[in-house]
Amino acid sequence: MDAITNLLYWLSTGLLIPVIIFLLFFFLKSLIMIGGFYGAYITRMKVNKQIHSDIESMDIKELLESIKSMPNHKGKLIESLMRINRSAGKQPMMDKILGDYEVALDKELGASKVLVKIGPMLGLMGTLIPMGPALVGLATGDVASMASNMQVAFATTVVGIIIGAIGFISLQVKQRWVADDMNILEYVVESLKK
Repeated sequence: MDAITNLLYWLSTGLLIPVIIFLLFFFLKSLIMIGGFYGAYITRMKVNKQIHSDIESMDIKELLESIKSMPNHKGKLIESLMRINRSAGKQPMMDKILGDYEVALDKELGASKVLVKIGPMLGLMGTLIPMGPALVGLATGDVASMASNMQVAFATTVVGIIIGAIGFISLQVKQRWVADDMNILEYVVESLKK
């Protein structure tokens, strides 16, 4: 029995370095995501404000002409609207464009979903793994070892929660963006059917 417990102890202790490396990787990935998220937010505010204003004041043909003339705003939404305009009257093709857009947006949401799940999971692993050596240090009276392991445990927990929080906040906002974009695309498709 001692051999099995020793094997489990060494196995779990050996996972600490990979867990910390993955935590640092996902932390950097979440910081990069914040930068991309900010850029997408700024672009989106300009483009979608214009599109929503045009939807309320123009008919579908004028709307599509207005979208064509938007300078320097080439994004997935604009590109899909242009493809739908070129496919006007071909219902199966317009449905395919909608489906393709949904798949692309779901893929984009995937990065945030991964951070929401992986961050806290790695943080918990980074908390529990050093707790074993910390308890051993406590039992043997090695307070310095215990303090060092507890410091690692708390730091990994905090980093994991930060990763999860960044993923969660970006996921919530991006899901609203997806719903808004799908609403615009469906409006254009339904208007072109008439």
